[in-house]
Amino acid sequence: MLSEHRVVQEFLELVQIDSVSGRERRLADWLKGRLCALGLAVREDAAGGGAGFDTGNVIGRLPAAGGAGPALLLCAHMDTVEPGSGVRPRIEDGFVRSSGDTVLGADDKAGIAAILETLRLLQEKDIRHGGLEVVFTICEEGGLLGAKNLDYSLLTAAAGYVLDSDGPPGTIVTMAPTQDRIGATVRGRAAHAGINPEDGINAIQVAAKAISRMKVGRIDAETTSNIGIISGGQAVNIVPDSVSIQGEARSLSAAKRAAQTESMSRALRDAAAECGAKVEIVAETLYDGFSLEPGSFVVRSAVEAARSIGLAPRLVKTGGGSDANIFNSRGIATAVLGVGMKKVHTTEEYIALEDLVNNAAYLVAVVKTAQEQGR
Repeated sequence: MLSEHRVVQEFLELVQIDSVSGRERRLADWLKGRLCALGLAVREDAAGGGAGFDTGNVIGRLPAAGGAGPALLLCAHMDTVEPGSGVRPRIEDGFVRSSGDTVLGADDKAGIAAILETLRLLQEKDIRHGGLEVVFTICEEGGLLGAKNLDYSLLTAAAGYVLDSDGPPGTIVTMAPTQDRIGATVRGRAAHAGINPEDGINAIQVAAKAISRMKVGRIDAETTSNIGIISGGQAVNIVPDSVSIQGEARSLSAAKRAAQTESMSRALRDAAAECGAKVEIVAETLYDGFSLEPGSFVVRSAVEAARSIGLAPRLVKTGGGSDANIFNSRGIATAVLGVGMKKVHTTEEYIALEDLVNNAAYLVAVVKTAQEQGR
């Protein structure tokens, strides 16, 4: 049904368009041109304006074509992490890799490539469907900001798919976590480290005491936490009077996520009280989790679609958030589909040519099956 050469060449073109978070303008314009050429009505919302980014989300609408099934939302994000500028892809032994000094950008341009090829095939093969709404989001890597600030008045779909997970085509993410961001500033008292250190309160030492009491990493099968950034101090001969800490807590259970955040916050409060320091803590829930039943429309359609083209469907949980977290919280039942990307967020990122082709074949099958399931 599809052209492997066309899929691969478009993916190679996509990854060479710089689009690190907050600077997706070139890719947005390129995608708007592609979508218009494919006959979609295209809009760009104002999601990036207030945050100072250079573009908004790109939204395309393809009218129903002889189908009585529901309209579907298809989504992938435009942005990549650093180092993501000047990507030079290379093909070797059936895989696409970067040249080793940047990420490849399969996260999430593999998802974009699959959506674009699907749009072509639906029209080239006159495949019936109930209409598609395509959303290419900004700043997913920066905290799902594009999905959070999307103009939802432009959407009508009540179900959809985000193409943004590891795992081969046929992987269906049905459960994802909720996440808290935790920021804290410990305030001690400065003093000369060589003359009168006893007059100071070492903020870094207070923070270290607190962190040593925290459970971080894998807490249980559903819950993780991390301290990712520590910054403070002015000079080696000054007892530091301030240190900042940034961390997170995630869980498939909202109650466990809240409990982990409180446990980490309590460790900071207790250590500060014991040492005569002060601490300011700001905890914020970045997004809610979601859980989709195996028998739900989006999951059932994805499972049957995989089987229809000889792929093995696999229902999985994930510890990572995606735009699907936001869509589900807005009442759009959304599953995440694996696209085969490997070692994402590293300069060793790669993807198999076979997966690039199968991603498009699978998504076409998903649209066809959803049409049948939803009639």
